Amino acid sequence: MLTMKKKSIKPHVIGPIPEPLTVQSLRTYWSKTYNERGKPDWAHIFPFYHPDMTFHDSIQIIQGREPFLRMCERLTKRSQKLVMDIGTVTQTENKLLFTWTMTIVYKRAPSTPLYGATQLTLHEDGRILHQRDFYDLWGDIYNNVPVWRKFYRWFMKTFFG
Repeated sequence: MLTMKKKSIKPHVIGPIPEPLTVQSLRTYWSKTYNERGKPDWAHIFPFYHPDMTFHDSIQIIQGREPFLRMCERLTKRSQKLVMDIGTVTQTENKLLFTWTMTIVYKRAPSTPLYGATQLTLHEDGRILHQRDFYDLWGDIYNNVPVWRKFYRWFMKTFFG
């Protein structure tokens, strides 16, 4: 009988929050997307996430920090280069809202900018309890694929004005 060995995943070691999450610290930390080896890496922002956090975007809802960190690792492994340009950032009480452009260069595809916005809700201890990302995944991707670009623009114009 053939059995598959289940890959064990080590939990991440997460330190304390380096500083309170504010407009300026968010801009500083979220703009850094590389580690010392030049690879895409978001490990420096992981301490800002609460263990019971929820991540929600256009295609998935992830419950818990560990599954969220694994999702981040999968994204960075698939990309050759990843750049986050942070636009406007605002804060009111326990919420931060910011716009961003994330440009990803995949190993077998041209660079693809995604334009979006994120709302962060902070726990009373200052860590992120909920992250909601808003973006038009299909429009940004289809607009960069030569075969689909023309069809996608025709479709959107025809059916949505």
